[in-house]
Amino acid sequence: MLTDLPNLLTLSRIVAIPLLVVLVATRLPGADFAACVVFAIAGITDYFDGHLARTWKQTSSFGRMLDPIADKLLVGATLMMLAGMQRLSPWGLYPAIVILLREILVSGLREYLAGIRVGLPVTKLAKWKTTFQMGALGFLLAGDSGATWIGIPWLPATTIGEVMLWVAAALTLITGWDYLTAGIRHATTAPST
Repeated sequence: MLTDLPNLLTLSRIVAIPLLVVLVATRLPGADFAACVVFAIAGITDYFDGHLARTWKQTSSFGRMLDPIADKLLVGATLMMLAGMQRLSPWGLYPAIVILLREILVSGLREYLAGIRVGLPVTKLAKWKTTFQMGALGFLLAGDSGATWIGIPWLPATTIGEVMLWVAAALTLITGWDYLTAGIRHATTAPST
């Protein structure tokens, strides 16, 4: 189970985090581009781990538990590094806060609902949120220096990233509200223990 390819892909996202942190901390243009590549590869594994698990019928409780944890660790570490290294503008901090708070909210809801044996399925809108969020973080990691390093200095990577982060934050609010109302509905109808 642990050595199944889908679970290894999920684990690779967690293993990528220290490398990503070191690359962002070095503050070098080549490192910015490398951080973007590491993040992109980690993001791609998020698609393939679930797809392969379903296709190969290798779904497991371990994988279902680890996948959202790996996602949240990767996104949380990336947002914290971008903020801590002052790679977000003051306006870019607000959508980052919204995204982090939503991740905590959904994690808490999933934990509670699992206790009463209710699943909280991922919606199509939440998948769009994830797409914008991952794209935004990739652009922000590359930054303008990373774009210059690969020979496209005219690409405003930071601006594109922050605009995408705002779109992700708006989708985050909508999907967070959807999950919250579903959680409250289940909590108010669940039998007391």
